[in-house]
Amino acid sequence: MIIKILGPGCTNCKTLTKVTTAAVAELGLDATIEKVEDYAAIVGYGVMSTPALVINEKVVVSGRVPTPPEVRRFLTAAAK
Repeated sequence: MIIKILGPGCTNCKTLTKVTTAAVAELGLDATIEKVEDYAAIVGYGVMSTPALVINEKVVVSGRVPTPPEVRRFLTAAAK
């Protein structure tokens, strides 16, 4: 599973990275987490508001930090 955190490195981006990393560990998933800070790449995903969470090249949330249960739900659904 490839997970990408889209954002310039702001506080919310860092929070999303922490929440996502914790959820991956809790679920015991084999996943790679990448940070994407390049604005052209971010816009390429159609994201106009950061942070954004991309799982297997699908934007699942943008413009806010999802709650830990939401992130676990997104990851569980993507793992099926």
